[in-house]
Amino acid sequence: MKILSYLVSPIFAFVFFLMLFIFHPLQWLAFNVFGYKGHKLIVDTMNWFLVKSLLLLAIPVKVENEHELPKDATLVFVSNHQGIFDIPPIISSFKKYHPKFVSKIELGKGIPSISYNLRKGGAVLIDRKDGKQSIAALVDFAKKIKKNKWSAVIFPEGTRSRNGNPKSFAASGLKIITKYNKEGYVVPLTINNSWKVFKYGKFPFGLGSPISITAHAPIKISSLPFEELLEKTEAIIKEHIK
Repeated sequence: MKILSYLVSPIFAFVFFLMLFIFHPLQWLAFNVFGYKGHKLIVDTMNWFLVKSLLLLAIPVKVENEHELPKDATLVFVSNHQGIFDIPPIISSFKKYHPKFVSKIELGKGIPSISYNLRKGGAVLIDRKDGKQSIAALVDFAKKIKKNKWSAVIFPEGTRSRNGNPKSFAASGLKIITKYNKEGYVVPLTINNSWKVFKYGKFPFGLGSPISITAHAPIKISSLPFEELLEKTEAIIKEHIK
């Protein structure tokens, strides 16, 4: 299998980065001519193609959501984090909720398409070495998603798991977001197998391990004290990691 991976991986890498380079100017054009709506359409389309590109590695992606998510309310998607391929399926599958990511500031430059979307698409970029900047940026972000009825996506582990085993959830980012969105809902997400794309390291890519994302029942933010909300959310997510 690993030998086959060495043959297929360069093809996948070429296709993946080609799409990032193609969609970068399209994002710029859409944003500057058509504004937010035009830019979002391009970003949604790009992420659909990025998800489908994983089929080159024989990796289908399945997103399961058996719950009716509240409308006209802020949603806070809280998820475990296994790798960069967690992100395109979330954007593509929950696009009608306008998901905006909490991301580290380093990703805001240097990556075609991705960095531009983070800067212009409504995400928040936090400097983990600067607590004051992080708090101020998260407060602004929390108010912005409330005003626009967007959703937030946060990975409380802070960094991706390299073997699928979840790390402890940090409270700070989620606490700020929920503080300013008491009328909203937390939606726990469990991601399985995306770490296996990098099970050999950066190269070659892993083949044939289907990625699944499961959305769990939404939890009204105001229904629990924050500590209990965090504990319940973390328990639900980790319970379904395989």
